Amino acid sequence: MKYIKIYPWIIGTLLLCVACEDFVEVELPNHKITSETVFHSDETARSAMQGIYNQLFNTSFANGGIQSVTFLSGVSADNFQLTTNVQEIREFGQNNITADNASNLSLWAGAYNVIYMVNSLLEGIENTPDLSEDVKRNLEGEAKFVRAFSYFYLTNLYREVPLILQTDYQQNAVAPRDAQAAVYDQIVLDLYDAIELLPETYTTGERTRPNRYAAMAFMARVYLYVGDWQQAAAMSSQVISQASLYELLPNLDDLFLANSREAIWQISPLGWGGDFTHTREGNLFIQNATDNTPVALSNDFIEVWEDPQDLRWNHWIALFEGEGENLYYAYKYKVSYDASGGAITEYSMVMRLAEQYLIRAEARARMGNTAGAIEDLDKIRERAGTPLLAVVQPNPSPDELLNLLLAERRKELFGEWGHRWLDLRRFENAVPLEEKEVADWQATDWWYPIPQEERNKNPQLSQNEGY
Repeated sequence: MKYIKIYPWIIGTLLLCVACEDFVEVELPNHKITSETVFHSDETARSAMQGIYNQLFNTSFANGGIQSVTFLSGVSADNFQLTTNVQEIREFGQNNITADNASNLSLWAGAYNVIYMVNSLLEGIENTPDLSEDVKRNLEGEAKFVRAFSYFYLTNLYREVPLILQTDYQQNAVAPRDAQAAVYDQIVLDLYDAIELLPETYTTGERTRPNRYAAMAFMARVYLYVGDWQQAAAMSSQVISQASLYELLPNLDDLFLANSREAIWQISPLGWGGDFTHTREGNLFIQNATDNTPVALSNDFIEVWEDPQDLRWNHWIALFEGEGENLYYAYKYKVSYDASGGAITEYSMVMRLAEQYLIRAEARARMGNTAGAIEDLDKIRERAGTPLLAVVQPNPSPDELLNLLLAERRKELFGEWGHRWLDLRRFENAVPLEEKEVADWQATDWWYPIPQEERNKNPQLSQNEGY
């Protein structure tokens, strides 16, 4: 496995987190920063954590670019069509990923890079007496939140993965895969710690550092995925009830702005470290005459928009009229490119309030609370300007209700963090994938292959079935 040999005392050098994806061959810096220096003051310790957030914007799995969860898992599902001939990307669209696929390797390695940095920070703050108790609590809560977040995607893309909780390079290099149940247990432990440690407010005023409700929101998603409907509903209800912090914004163009009131957690383009101020999602998805954008919305996805009055169609989907072909593209982010060095207007959205209504709706539906599920779905539909289910379909069967929910999730969350791919697997619905024109679908394709390069280095890593 490709683990970074970065010792805790190096973390101070990552405060700006240069956008280097391969950290394997890290040379010792000429200007060594000891752990005592990094964790000697509250200010430098906070900067070390900010470096991890900057790295989330730069590392493959979280950055919203062409090797991210958002892109690769989105392409694996049925919302997108590719406009590129790059084979390693096309393998994701064809659901026929090879074990030596370089994008798959970057996805895996990027998540473990972040986890290693988090473990390094946790060890650093544990071993210093110099930090104030409040800062220590906040940093531990934030770090454990980020670790839980990273493992959530690893286990949902690769199923069984090595559970690495420390920085011992020799142990990490030969770590075997752990059962998915064990990974989920650690995610829950980390999130409960984060809920206990983090404050209710956003300490800097920026929604880029998670608060207690961000941890609760992510816990609601985790409980949904493991089938604990009661806890999923309870966690999402606590987040939804925080009207002083969150609301479903009526103007869909405002959702993805920096620190929007619908945002629960965002990642800032500050991680560019230069004059760029746009998100990678905006740069990736927006079609124009000068950029070679590798993806557009699929014909199948365009056909699901039966109601032309749906505000999401009018605000989040745009048409590019090219030579010989018209392409629809995701237009949630409005800024494709900005090198002005001015104010950052959009942040990458990781979690937002609408998902919490959808989580609670599904949890209620699976517990037999049809009225409650419809009430939550209608919050989303009302904002979108579509007919309310309470009026047009107030008594759906349990299967009809789940299908309605899956369709609503598809429309609301497209182009965000691979929700559609993970939802199809959760609902055990492979039909859309079997019907993709370019796909070679097999039941084993629900899980990505463990990168062959990692297995070459670590003989303890087994491979997923079908690869």
